[in-house]
Amino acid sequence: MFIVSLTYMVELEKVDELLPQHVEYLKNQYEKGNFIASGRKVPRTGGIILSKLNSLEKLQNIVNEDPFKINNIAKYDIQEFIPSMTSHDFINLKEE
Repeated sequence: MFIVSLTYMVELEKVDELLPQHVEYLKNQYEKGNFIASGRKVPRTGGIILSKLNSLEKLQNIVNEDPFKINNIAKYDIQEFIPSMTSHDFINLKEE
């Protein structure tokens, strides 16, 4: 599993200009099963994406398609982790 942390590098005005394209990109990745959760950071300095892909290289290629990445709106930090414990509601995220 991966946590993708986006940090905006521009003013929110520029973020909001590309937000509709970014949202479409996210929807497309959900449809393909590449992402499992996403949302804004608080305060609004970027966002977080959770992915259960099994390949860092594949995830990096997918991230490179994000309009925020293409247009240098955000920088991306990808952290892999292995969920070994979860609540009952999220047992499907646990890896053996």
